[in-house]
Amino acid sequence: MTSKTRSFETILLDVRDHVATVTLHRPDAMNALSMQMLYDLEAVFQQIEDDPSIWAMILTGHGRAFCAGADLKERQTMTVADVRRRRRLAPQVFGAFGRCRRPIIAAVNGLALGGGFEIALSCDIILAAESAKVALLETSLGIIPAGGATQRLPRMIGPHRAKELIFTARRLTAQQAFDLGILNRVVADSELMPQAAALAQEIMANAPMAVAQAKRALNASLSLGIDVGLEYEAEAYQTCLASADRAEGLAAFREKRKPAYTGE
Repeated sequence: MTSKTRSFETILLDVRDHVATVTLHRPDAMNALSMQMLYDLEAVFQQIEDDPSIWAMILTGHGRAFCAGADLKERQTMTVADVRRRRRLAPQVFGAFGRCRRPIIAAVNGLALGGGFEIALSCDIILAAESAKVALLETSLGIIPAGGATQRLPRMIGPHRAKELIFTARRLTAQQAFDLGILNRVVADSELMPQAAALAQEIMANAPMAVAQAKRALNASLSLGIDVGLEYEAEAYQTCLASADRAEGLAAFREKRKPAYTGE
């Protein structure tokens, strides 16, 4: 079992057996999104993209919160230039979730509020502990969600339900969020990380390049018309055809054995 651990100022990164576990680590601030955390997330994604040994990613929070949203205490000390800098950085970081070639599993523990909930919505698959609570609170603070929720949530649950949640700033239990179709699964608190790890292993039993290309095509389907989307899918499929993993998958099928994928 190989393991690499790296600490950023606000994030822990542990890479073990092809899985990168990224832990938001500002427990005293309920993992609120500070400028430093945004910088750290950007650096983490760059490291993950540059490491071919990483095939999947799990994102969670340390302590009693996944992420409580923007650091409002920090906001009170920011200059106009600081706010502008944050507004340039935040879309880059939120967009990195979709651009990342690896499948990303959110393991939501505790509170996921505002931008913290938007981080979870940016992930490919969302698991939540039974005790978790989620909400988009921005309208109650005189602003709107600006980490992608106004675009992603309607695509997940339809515009009318998304409008109700955003207009009311309503808090949801994990079960309520699951019933609306926001979450993939609700699990016992003690089972959150084991279930996320098991799901990552299930995904990684398949060809990493094929999973990456499937993610690329699926994400494109959200913004493309069906005809252009089908062309995009065909291009992603062609990429898989030329891969070593496809040849290995076919050989393993012929030889009735488990494939040994390399991500190439």
